[in-house]
Amino acid sequence: MDWDTVLSEVCIETPSKIVLFVMDGVGGLPVEGKTELESAQTPHLDKLAKSSVCGLTDPVFMGVTPGSGPAHLALFGYDPTRYLLGRGILEALGIGVSVGEKDLVARGNFATLQGEVVVDRRAGRIPTEENEKLCRKLNEAIHPIQGADISLFPGKEHRFVLKVSGDGLSDSLTDADPQKENKPRTYTTATAKEAEPTAAIINAFLDQATRVLSGTPKANTVLLRGFSKHPSLPTMRRRFKLKPAAIANYPMYKGLAKLVGMEVVPVGQEPEDLVKALEKNISAYDFFYVHYKKTDAAGEDGNFIEKTKAIEEADRIIPRILACHPDVLVVTSDHSTPSVMKGHSWHPNPFLLYARTAFPDSAARFTERECAHGFLGRFPAVYAMPLMLAHAEKMKKFGA
Repeated sequence: MDWDTVLSEVCIETPSKIVLFVMDGVGGLPVEGKTELESAQTPHLDKLAKSSVCGLTDPVFMGVTPGSGPAHLALFGYDPTRYLLGRGILEALGIGVSVGEKDLVARGNFATLQGEVVVDRRAGRIPTEENEKLCRKLNEAIHPIQGADISLFPGKEHRFVLKVSGDGLSDSLTDADPQKENKPRTYTTATAKEAEPTAAIINAFLDQATRVLSGTPKANTVLLRGFSKHPSLPTMRRRFKLKPAAIANYPMYKGLAKLVGMEVVPVGQEPEDLVKALEKNISAYDFFYVHYKKTDAAGEDGNFIEKTKAIEEADRIIPRILACHPDVLVVTSDHSTPSVMKGHSWHPNPFLLYARTAFPDSAARFTERECAHGFLGRFPAVYAMPLMLAHAEKMKKFGA
């Protein structure tokens, strides 16, 4: 008997409320002896930790660095090695792009090219307004390639979604992204023979786009990753008997939430807006995914001080989350983003679960080292969902 079968047997509907507060990329590594969490002043999170049961989670396996998609799927109770998602579909759905059976989508970055070397993968995080102009320019200039229609949809700052529409398209493609600065521009390659025509279309687009953008000072090329077609996932309503809502303002996370059947509620851009959305909708749903991005963005920029400040900013909204009286509150992350690494890492995530039925342990702060002393120990992130459901009394006894 597998996990999905067990879920169908034990999950029940109750009025109890669960809040999953994801501080994206919050885990770090020490700089001068302390991580960003250890350096931050977090009185509310630390007080909460003393009344909670704590631990550390691994999104996929020990030593495996996860993307945001699989890392979040694990937190939502989906085995990330079974439900494989491309980043493109998450980004596309997140910004409202319609994706059909004949469509292939990818997540795109505008980037800065010097010669054939990518010197800035984010083009200096160009303003969204400039992104919109560049997408219009490319949409006007790029014509169908080998019978496939090409469309670009602007996201935030340097990000966009590429949609290719045509017959016989495949997502068995490698990323057209060097992943690091100061490396040569990269083309996609087919990982299956049937994807070779699709790879040719994508590479022709990359060359055309780079020619069209050649006169642009910063955003003079594009990078693509996460090629994907539309998948089919069982919804959280079906699996867990939940009525879930997502409070997130970045397209990829909204897209992921939609894929698992969450309703995405409107929310502004500031941390306080996350709480306002929770307060406004607390009576309408019984599961809330609240996503906080600033910690991850600062970590990817390699900015230890800004990541510390972002943690402190998140700490200040904890009392208002608690004032919504959730029956279960979990504070954790999807993955770690140490500022010294400037990217996702395989390091485990601090995890805190606050509930009437939680057994407080010896963790005195919400930090990596303190959570390591918690009763939950180190466990796969996919276990977070059954823990939340159990503490919310949304699971009945299994078996006789």
